[in-house]
Formats: sequence, structure tokens, C-alpha cells
Amino acid sequence: MAKDGQRALQLLAQGGPPIDVLVTDVIMPGMDGATLARQARALVPELRVVMMSGYTGELDVDLGAADQFLHKPFTPSQLSGVVRSALDSARV
Repeated sequence: MAKDGQRALQLLAQGGPPIDVLVTDVIMPGMDGATLARQARALVPELRVVMMSGYTGELDVDLGAADQFLHKPFTPSQLSGVVRSALDSARV
């Protein structure tokens, strides 16, 4: 788990254990979720992305960077279902 977008990118760049899914909020301090998704995929092209948000207004963010989107609040079951769906979409 990373505390922010910059740390997530550092972890991906380090190589370590493979990361299959990035789960990120759309709106974060320092870097929005779409920017993180694009930069993360530059490092790991096959990475699947789940974005979430509880924001109800218009989002000025490119949600096309996400494989799946999840509205807050959500249950653990909903989260696991969306992550599973993102993982399954990678197997095409």
C-alpha cells in the first residue's frame, strides 16, 4: 500500500513483487487518480486500474484511464467484485 501517488509510482518502478491491480481514488492531494493510472501504466503496461470516488459533482478527470469504477461508499464484497472484474478483463 502506498500513502500517495508518488509513492505508488516509486513502488512500481522498484520492480518488487508483481502488482496486477492499482486501486486508487479519483481525487487525491498532489496527483489525481487518472494521472497516477497513466504514469503507472507507462511503468507496467498490463496493469489493471480501479478508480473510486464519493464525489457527486462533475469530475474534471479522465475516467477513461480506469478499467473499472466504484462509487463510494461500497462494501468489501463490491470492492472484491470490481477488482475481480478488472483482473478478468486482463485475460482477453
